[in-house]
Amino acid sequence: MLSRKPLFFLLLIFASLIAAVGSGENNDEALVIRVIDGDTIVLEDGRRVRYIGIDTPEKRDPYYFEAKEVNKRLVEGKKVRLEYDVGKKDKFGRTLAYVYVGDIFVNTELVKNGYAVIYTVPPNVKYAENFLKHQQDARKAKRGLWGLNP
Repeated sequence: MLSRKPLFFLLLIFASLIAAVGSGENNDEALVIRVIDGDTIVLEDGRRVRYIGIDTPEKRDPYYFEAKEVNKRLVEGKKVRLEYDVGKKDKFGRTLAYVYVGDIFVNTELVKNGYAVIYTVPPNVKYAENFLKHQQDARKAKRGLWGLNP
């Protein structure tokens, strides 16, 4: 049977490991220095961040400029909080994140106003249902790109 001292140290080590894993690096803060488009930004440390769970129009598509401008108003020159999911990088090496400015969840803001559509790529599905609900509401209300004629 173990004496109390070694058992105490084992418990202390175990608790430290849990705290380290639990705190993880699931959140991060950084300053946005540039908006590339409606769903991609550049941080002051040079990282390119792609918003998880959404997709905005490409340059050749309707609503590209509107989506980019709204994203600029929301994040450019501001400190953002990045929340990570399971996959942290895409195939292009961009950091994948859910982005917040204060209490504003930028990914959701773009979807609910019709500037983005849902784009779910497992394993990053944490807010997929949230995005789907807001997309359905935007579509029903014909907000943003949902108001375009087919």
